[in-house]
Amino acid sequence: MAKSLKRTIKKMFREFLVYHHSSMEFRAKLLTLMVSSNGEIDECEKQKLKEIAHKIYYEDHERAELLIDMVMEYHHKIIHNNGLNFEHLIQLVNKEAREVKRFPDKIDISLLKELHGCIDNEEDALFQEHILEFLQNLKETYGGKK
Repeated sequence: MAKSLKRTIKKMFREFLVYHHSSMEFRAKLLTLMVSSNGEIDECEKQKLKEIAHKIYYEDHERAELLIDMVMEYHHKIIHNNGLNFEHLIQLVNKEAREVKRFPDKIDISLLKELHGCIDNEEDALFQEHILEFLQNLKETYGGKK
């Protein structure tokens, strides 16, 4: 119970309570682009998302879980047209990658490609490929490492 309450409070006040929350939010947006590209998150994507979050924050289970929660929140907003749509999310990622110099280096294409394995529809797979190309371009254009 106390753990659930602590997690809820962190979600509500993450801007103040979570160290480098903006980096985590950027990563959540990247992951959301991938899992929301076909409009739903299936069990394979949920499992891969969990694995990826724990790879990113391998020493901090709580932070990994918070990242997953953020992805689910963004996905929920997109699906229910609650102040965010897919195109707006793409624009936000583009803008933040341009403005915050450390963000493009957080784009890990190999991790994002793990989610690509969950897609079995050819059209959805092609759309995800375009997203990966867009993100790779952001990384190369604005990142410190090319």
